[in-house]
Amino acid sequence: MPNYTVTVATGTQWFAGTDDYIYLTLMGTEGCSERTLLDKPLYNDFERGAVDSYDVTVGEDLGEIELVKIEKKKYWVQDDWYCKYITVKTPYGDYIEFPCFRWLVDDKEVVLRDGRARLPQHDKKAGVAKQHRHKELEQRQKTYRWKEWHPGFPMSIDAKAHSELPRDIQFDSEKGVDFVLNYSKALSFIFGTQMKIFLLKSESFLSLHWKQHYHFQGPERIENLYVNQFMHMFQSSWGDFADFERIFMRIKNTISEYVMEHWKEDFMFGYQFLNGCNPVVIRKCTEIPDKFPITQKLVEASLERGLTLEEELKEGNIFIADYELMDGVTANATDPCTLQYLAAPICLLYKNSQNKIMPVAIQLGQTPGEDNPIFLPTDDEYDWMLAKIWVRSSDFHVHQTVTHLLRTHLISEVFGIAMFRQLPAVHPVFKLLLPHIRFTIAINTKAREQLICECGLFDKANGTGGGGHVELVQRSMKTFTYKSLIFPEAIKERGMDSKEDLPYYFYRDDGCRVWEAVTSFVADVVNIYYEKDETVQEDEEIQAFVKDVCSFGMQDFDQCEFPKSLQTKEQLVEYLTIVIFTASAQHASVNFGQFDWCSWIPNSPPTMRKPPPTKKGEVDLKYIVESLPDRGRSCWHLGAVWALSQFQENELFLGMYPDEHFIEKPVKEAMVQFRKNLGEVTKVIKNRNEGKKLPYYYLSPDRIPNSVAV
Repeated sequence: MPNYTVTVATGTQWFAGTDDYIYLTLMGTEGCSERTLLDKPLYNDFERGAVDSYDVTVGEDLGEIELVKIEKKKYWVQDDWYCKYITVKTPYGDYIEFPCFRWLVDDKEVVLRDGRARLPQHDKKAGVAKQHRHKELEQRQKTYRWKEWHPGFPMSIDAKAHSELPRDIQFDSEKGVDFVLNYSKALSFIFGTQMKIFLLKSESFLSLHWKQHYHFQGPERIENLYVNQFMHMFQSSWGDFADFERIFMRIKNTISEYVMEHWKEDFMFGYQFLNGCNPVVIRKCTEIPDKFPITQKLVEASLERGLTLEEELKEGNIFIADYELMDGVTANATDPCTLQYLAAPICLLYKNSQNKIMPVAIQLGQTPGEDNPIFLPTDDEYDWMLAKIWVRSSDFHVHQTVTHLLRTHLISEVFGIAMFRQLPAVHPVFKLLLPHIRFTIAINTKAREQLICECGLFDKANGTGGGGHVELVQRSMKTFTYKSLIFPEAIKERGMDSKEDLPYYFYRDDGCRVWEAVTSFVADVVNIYYEKDETVQEDEEIQAFVKDVCSFGMQDFDQCEFPKSLQTKEQLVEYLTIVIFTASAQHASVNFGQFDWCSWIPNSPPTMRKPPPTKKGEVDLKYIVESLPDRGRSCWHLGAVWALSQFQENELFLGMYPDEHFIEKPVKEAMVQFRKNLGEVTKVIKNRNEGKKLPYYYLSPDRIPNSVAV
């Protein structure tokens, strides 16, 4: 009687093992095996990280094994199981791999195809394999449903909480715990510092009140007195910049400390437009807008080359950062005790003779007038300082809500949902993209549940909380285009593509290197499965995927110009490169520098508590400090930027594919070449950074996680 050897691998993540009953059925072209319980007496099967082998004896030849069915049945209590893969060795010496990499929950079954990737047109129309992929997609479309979180937003997953998500896309236990621990760690540092400051400042207060209250009211009254005094101080303004430094020094790093030391300097202000957290706002200025009435007389003291402003414009030395998107956004009013304010500044920047980008003029509103002065480097020290702080605060809001949330998190979720809905596990594009949407839907669901929801972290700490962040996304969606996700095109559209004009724009240089490496890898994989352009056109599943992204995920917004179909291999390569690059490199470039650049509060205030100045000469240091976030909002902000900037334990970086969804040798060779190309990029960046006080490493491939997962 024919004998098959079946090997089953259990995952290594927490709680991957199971004590439930596991049954297996082999399904071949000539017949099926009996439903077989996989069990070895006196042996604990399916432990975490285990690889178990079993003999399955059948009465007759099954022919070519097409599918493997796994069933899990409750033993005592429901016990989820994570299966990595199954291999089958046939009586004839054939060795067939069945990748799984999914959870089996409740009394559910999973039917697996072998690991060879297949396009839909390559399966027989009436065959078992064709039926399997159709059934898989039908089930997925019931499980992964679109939902509109807010009007005008990209669509998201239909789940109110992380616990409602399909088990396969939830965080691994340790992944979720790491995020909580990182956030708690930051807060413990911060609140610990606050308590020390409180005790020092309250020593005389406590000694005075101890004698007065202890004898008559007892120790509980004294404890309440301490707490009330602490909370009052916690909600109060800082005394000066030295107060900020006390809280900051507990969790600083090399770059953040450098920022703290140099944040007042114009070169540091300008540098951040190129290589800070939000290096996507600055653009070359070819004509001064009417709403920003800059004259030669206003800026001539800042122009170094002896050229007029008009001549500097023609030479390509003038740049602009316009925060028009912020104009009229509703400021946070969730705390009736604290007024908060927003601005929509315009900043003119100049490339000096040392190729540094320097601010030369700032207007804090979009409408010129006497109550909207243009601030200059030649103004009073505090006028100029506060104007720059307002720009940095506005930049923080645009970064968090548009650059980071919308253009990496939300758009990656759209790609991920559409992928699950329209591409079966056997499709090569599913295998290619799956590592790059890992945990993305989960982190976004957690964000909607805890961070950007009503009374979430945004409401506690940010000037755009209470609904302003929603308005920003809705406004940004009106100008969001598919083309803007093509990294080289986005750089070119802003006039920032010339290395001669801007030799120190590392975000551009490193991003283009990584984009080229991803494009080359995607092209290698596409060429393996798509012989010609017609193969792309005939792939009904890839066409459904692209259409689902546009028509449902992006709600068919005409201005977005997302394609509804792909006609050529080149278009497919570009599309898949966008998905991978956005989820990996682009997210890394705007996420993991948040603590570096935003932890020193005066450099990136999450809110402002006084309105923008309408006149010059009325600002002093006390006014500036009272404009900045209070102690409580500063602590919430610091905890957030710390947690968001941390890599997770066992992080998977770009090019790392430990789950072998692909079994074909040509794809594995393409992965090896991809890692080699990425290694070369890493080496270039490492060499450039050596000895630099401000290294730029956010787009170094060894620091780019595969997916949006934090």
